[in-house]
Amino acid sequence: MLPKYQKIANELRIHIEAGKYRDSAILPTEFAIAQEYQVSRQTVRQALSLLAKDGLIEKRQGSGSHIVRHTPEPPQTPRRSVAVLTTYISDYIFPSILREIENVLFQNNCTPSLFATQNQVANERKVLENLLQMQVDGILVEGTKTALPNPNLDLYRQLMDREIPLVFIHGNYPELAGACYVLDDNFSGGRQLVRYLAEKGHTKIAGIFKADDIQGHGRFAGYAAGLKEAGFSVDDTHVFWYHTDVKNRILSSPAERCPPELFAAVAGCSAIVCYNDEIASRMVTLLTQTGCRVPQDYAIVSFDNSRYSELSPVPLTSLSHAPYNLGHIAAEKLLKRMDGEDCDPMLVPWTLVQRQSG
Repeated sequence: MLPKYQKIANELRIHIEAGKYRDSAILPTEFAIAQEYQVSRQTVRQALSLLAKDGLIEKRQGSGSHIVRHTPEPPQTPRRSVAVLTTYISDYIFPSILREIENVLFQNNCTPSLFATQNQVANERKVLENLLQMQVDGILVEGTKTALPNPNLDLYRQLMDREIPLVFIHGNYPELAGACYVLDDNFSGGRQLVRYLAEKGHTKIAGIFKADDIQGHGRFAGYAAGLKEAGFSVDDTHVFWYHTDVKNRILSSPAERCPPELFAAVAGCSAIVCYNDEIASRMVTLLTQTGCRVPQDYAIVSFDNSRYSELSPVPLTSLSHAPYNLGHIAAEKLLKRMDGEDCDPMLVPWTLVQRQSG
């Protein structure tokens, strides 16, 4: 996991690029930032040092951290306002996705406003209620717990009734007829990973998937199809499902405090398909704590080809979207909708990147 100062730096960078501090051209004080993120001032100083090194801020003795302006003169035409609503902002793959979204929007005379739900339905409802009170020209949204019935569909419908263009990423709601979306091709990805492992000689392949987001269901469906195509059975006892609320327990607890069902699911297998790199990297650590070796005892493969795939104790074989960036594609589709053009849904294909984990 990223150190706290790096996470804070990433989030402040996004806020700076989005123009949050445009009026004052200065960041909040170190004390205020430390209070907001519940960290020490030393951690805040480390974060600010990264921003200064990148040329985003200039620290002036006695007057705080000033934002260095690199933007050209404002365009003559009014800027359009775009709300970007995702489950997280600074965690996992989101900084790279949001960076591409912002780049596309800024280049097309749009001002993005960022919102995060922490994958909680109540938080999503508050944000959507706020958006209904705001003047927005378009919304790019990652829904919350997309595998579960969403009690906030009424608010999405109100936004659509006002003819505010929406584009969904990572998941979509079939109940919202006509909504545009950009999704991972999760089914094909799951099948591709199983096929890869089967070709390596693995016959007992476990799966770890997220239950409350639709990506997990698609990846499991592809995993199951891959097993059947290889002539293997789909065994419930070798599949572990986890929810958002359990994720932090898996990511932060030592092996002995993790759900025992997690280790029971992989027992007797020689390979594991993981929901994403975050979980896969953690499984490498947990299995090592129990005396197992990767890839000698367990081959591990996953999705996203994120920074975790390279920083994992054993670099991960993972599916990548290169040369595509989902955020870039989604932002371009939203702009087309805002200009009155049709938007065709898109499934983004995967490419396998092989490393040492399997």
